[in-house]
Amino acid sequence: MSNSAVINRVFSILEAVSTSGSASAKAVADRLEIPLPTVYRLLHELEDASYLVYLSDEKQFELGPKCFELGLSFQQRLVVPFPIRQITDELHRSLGTAAYFAIYRGSDIILTYCSDCEKHPRLRPLRFGFHEAAHATAFGKILLSAMPANQRTEYLDARGMQVLTPQTIVRRDLLDDHLAEVATRGIAWEQDEFLPRQTCAAVPVRNGTGLQVGAIAVSTPSSRATGRTKEIETALRDRAGLCSRYLRGGIR
Repeated sequence: MSNSAVINRVFSILEAVSTSGSASAKAVADRLEIPLPTVYRLLHELEDASYLVYLSDEKQFELGPKCFELGLSFQQRLVVPFPIRQITDELHRSLGTAAYFAIYRGSDIILTYCSDCEKHPRLRPLRFGFHEAAHATAFGKILLSAMPANQRTEYLDARGMQVLTPQTIVRRDLLDDHLAEVATRGIAWEQDEFLPRQTCAAVPVRNGTGLQVGAIAVSTPSSRATGRTKEIETALRDRAGLCSRYLRGGIR
């Protein structure tokens, strides 16, 4: 078995255990359709390495301390630099909206920072690490609009296009037309598509070579977005420019 196949099998086992909090060897074997002796061997190897712990009373395995260290390491690699957090915070204060910063990681765009307050709260599904529903979120549309057609098709086929509200765009032809406009204008809007009565907007952030590396976004109740299109767009473009300048080494 190749190294990549072994790694995929290990992560599948860890995922199977984490899904239910704990699991027996037989449950993991049944879930993954892997022979029970192989599962036993891998489970005990992961236990020896502290990725799993064995609960003798329940005869089940659960995630061990090394998994939590991995989670912390992953989060630390995604921590937004202080200047970009400042820019996002200032966007939140100036517009009176929740503000977000997301980065590209592989084929996903991952939310890595949120600036909000009691008066202007974030959208509750949005949290650190959020990367779902790209077809219905403003920062997700920024990602999709930059993808070649074949890559976009693979992405959406793999993740689907869930209907979240009556306004969610789930027809590919309509989404493609919408994303063409996003790419042309350099800004993505979504109105009541992710959550009812909520409006979001996002613009891309680029590195020193001009490559899109993320997005900065805002959300606000739709009633508060009326008549503010130009104001919101200008503020987003200004802050995206500052973020891009920082990534080019122009802000300290």
